[in-house]
This record gives sequence, structure tokens and C-alpha cells, in this order.
Amino acid sequence: MSSEEEEAKLERFLQWLQVNGVELRGCQIKYCNESKGFGIFTSDHHNSSDGVLLVVPLHLALTPMRVLQDPLIGPECRAMFEQGEVDDRFLMVLFLMLERLRNNSSWKPYLDLLPTSFGNPLWFSDHEFSELKGTTLYRASLLQKKSLSSLYEDKVKNLVKKLLAMDGDLERANSVFWTRALNIPLPHSFVFPQNQDDQDVSEVALHSESNGITSSSGQGETIWVEGLVPGIDFCNHDLKAAATWEVDGTGSVTGVPSSMYLLSVGPSFLKIGKEISISYGDKGNEELLYLYGFVIDDNPDDYLMIHYPVEAIQTLPFSDSKAQLLEAQKAGLRCLLPKRLLDQGFFPLHSRDNGKENSNGTVDKPSSYSWSGQRRIPSYVDKLVFPEEFLSALRTIAMQEDQLYKVSSLLEELVGSDGERQPSDTEVKAAVWEACGDSGAFQLLVDLLQSKMMELEENSGTEDADSDLLNDVQVCDVLPCKISKEAAQEKLISRNRWSCIVYRRGQKQLTKLFLKEAEHALQLALSEGN
Repeated sequence: MSSEEEEAKLERFLQWLQVNGVELRGCQIKYCNESKGFGIFTSDHHNSSDGVLLVVPLHLALTPMRVLQDPLIGPECRAMFEQGEVDDRFLMVLFLMLERLRNNSSWKPYLDLLPTSFGNPLWFSDHEFSELKGTTLYRASLLQKKSLSSLYEDKVKNLVKKLLAMDGDLERANSVFWTRALNIPLPHSFVFPQNQDDQDVSEVALHSESNGITSSSGQGETIWVEGLVPGIDFCNHDLKAAATWEVDGTGSVTGVPSSMYLLSVGPSFLKIGKEISISYGDKGNEELLYLYGFVIDDNPDDYLMIHYPVEAIQTLPFSDSKAQLLEAQKAGLRCLLPKRLLDQGFFPLHSRDNGKENSNGTVDKPSSYSWSGQRRIPSYVDKLVFPEEFLSALRTIAMQEDQLYKVSSLLEELVGSDGERQPSDTEVKAAVWEACGDSGAFQLLVDLLQSKMMELEENSGTEDADSDLLNDVQVCDVLPCKISKEAAQEKLISRNRWSCIVYRRGQKQLTKLFLKEAEHALQLALSEGN
């Protein structure tokens, strides 16, 4: 990296921010390091009276409405959008890619300062990517690569050639969007302007069925729109965030109506020169690596995903009847198991009386069990860390023939043979539990977790092997191609490879711990006749 060139880019970006009404009231943007890029730091001009560090007018935000209003690509995008061929996120990615290719783009100072490479799996070398084999993220990334390739050939390639007579970098634009986009609560008046043409464009975007935009009617309502906010989007993530962002619709806080501002969380975080971080949310390493390109060692928000394959249901005995019962229960065939759940289980990782709320560590417990009194409430019910909805699905899948008939009998007794009404999902779950108990579900859960562990260890060994590897290497924060043979002999590894190993080690650790919980629950269920 040429420091003079980067400084020149930064200076042009700061001038661009100033021209567009952005106010750096108590912060400065400067370079962090190779892995983080640029970040936001406190400055000696901070006014501690209101805690406002940075103010960005919302007219500078990159949103789907802006793309549809663009004179060059707006008409083409609007036609595809109205036909349902693309969603609002595609519009953002396409806009970022095309603007980067325009020589006279008004967004050039901003785009020039954005990263040119990323730490998510799309950018891994084959060797780095192989470190993910056996994980959920490996399969998800393969699907993502295939989806982007198909999207480029089907939607992007011809459109880019038509507009600019050249090909673009879809992967980079996609990564820029996913690493920097915020879900912005915009005032109704900002999204629906008085200008009729602009309002028509906004309504087209808001009637999209995509996940990026949610809306409700009414002049005073807030409308959530995904978009990029230059300046704010240079904040990096930290578990102990120094600031948060807010939207000031009226200007009562910042003096700038329809703006987004960065607000300090307290004076203790305002030492001059300290990086101002925000929280991206309670995200596990799987999501952090997939979207943002980094992981957190020993991440307290880590989670494990387990699922029963939908296609395997068709191979089960009485598959049609079981599928109907699953549908009646609204049962899910996959679940996320946050690490925090373990503190409620048989083998807690931390003390239970630490006085901390566990917002991500709650499990839905069934309100009641046997309506006939034939099956006793288990002694272990308050220690189960697995969601009841998922356990109910596993009970149904593991159900034997006599249990299936008993469920039918119980439901018929409840609603009557004439079928005047349909049983509720809660009633179906209760009947399934009374007929089946827990042991079948716990045995299937143990099998799923054992299978997951075998898959994780097949290509990379045990959790201990990963720990030994991490203890024996040093991370080199440069592109993989810059690591020399001499560096490899000195046991230097790329940041990408280190992230893979940290992520998969966490998955192995969680699988082992949840397997221990499931095996103990199975033993108790068998001993109590459940």
C-alpha cells in the first residue's frame, strides 16, 4: 500500500463528505490496519455535552430508491424490479459495481476508499477455502458462489455491457454491500417525497417482497430500508461498542433534519485517538465470517445450527402421516443453538448467578404436558437447552407405528370423530409428546450431533488439533499471495486461514458440548420411562 496514495484518497473523501453536508464533530477517519482498513477515531474536537460524534444527511445514503431514480440505470432496473426479476439488494450491488466503473461518477471519492479485497469466503484461495470443509459455512459459500455466477450470467453481464460496454466486478460489489449495509429507519416523509415522480419510484421499491424493505402506512410511520451511509459505514465492530447510530428525522438532536448521527455511549469511551466502534449485533462467527469477513476468538454469541434433512423424511416409515403431523405442529426441521443456552443446561459453562440477562439464551418450554395424566412431567425439563419446537419435530420423525396410532386416537378423542374442528398446533404437540415421550427424539438428536461431529472432523481433525495449530502459528495480515515460502516455514498463516480455523474449532466445541447435553438428557429420559 502506498501511504501517499491512500492519504490522497482519504483527503478527497473528507472533502467530498464536507461538500455533501457531513459533519465530523468529534471524530476523524483514518487507517487502522491491513485487516480492518479505515476506521473512525475520536478527535480532540469532541463536544461531550451531547455525545454526537458524526452527522450524515440521509440524502447521501445509498438506497434502492436512489438506484431507481438514477438516470443511467434507473429505467432498466425499474423494469426488472417491477417484473419481479430482481430484489432491492441486487439493485444496490449493481449500482455499486456500475458506479465504480464510471469514470465521472459523483461517488468516486467514496468508492475509492472502500476495500478492494475482503475476508469472507468469496475471496479465499482454494487452500484457505478447503479449511472450511465439513462446516455449514462451506456448503453455504459454495451455494453463494454458484448463485453469484448464475446472477452475473443471467442478469448482470448483458446489462453492464449495454450501459458501460465493459464487464464489472460483481463479487466486490456484493461484498461491499453486505459488509457495509445498515437497516435504516427512515421517516415516512423522506421515503415518500412530495414530488410525484419520486413518490412513484419509492412506491415501486416499497411494494417489493424482498427482505430489505419493510413498511407500514401512515405519515408518522417509520420505514426500514437497507442502504449504505458514507461515513457511518467506516465504523468497525466490537463486542464493547463505543458508539451507536441513530436517525434524527426532525433535526432536534443534531440540528440537521433527516440525518443519521453517531452517538457516544459514554464519556469513558472518549479518549482522544481511540477507535469508535459500533456493534453489528449479537452474531456468531459463522455469520460474521460469511457476511463481514472476520471472526472473534471465543465469541460469546457463537451458535451451532443443526437440522434434519427434509428429503430424508420421504424415506421414513409412514412418511405421509408424519409429514402431516409436522405440518400441523408448524414444526421446524432446523434450529440455532446459541452458546449462551449451555448456561441453562446440565453442564453450564459459567456460574448461573452472575447477574447477567441472557437475551439469546432462552428456550421455549412446553406450558403443559400430558392432559390425561398418563405421562409424568420429566424431572429434567427445566435443564433442557434444545428448543421444544425442534424436539417436537424429532419426536414425530422418530415415531413408531403404535405411537402414531396413539396420536391419532388422542386427537380424535379431543376433537371428535366428526372432525368439527382441527386440533391446534399446541394440541398436536401435546399428543405427540404423550404418545412418544422424549427418548426417541433425544436418540435422534444424539445421532444428528454425532454425524455433525464426524463431518467436522473428517477433513481437519479434532478440536484439540485446531487449538494446537492456532497456538503454533502467527497471523500475517497480508494477501495470501504475498506470503513467501520463507514465511510459510516460519509458520505464518493468512488472516483468512486463521479465521477458518477459529470458526471450525468453535463449531467442534459447540457440537461436543451440545452432544454432551443431549446424551445426558437421553439417559434421564430412559431412566424415567420417557
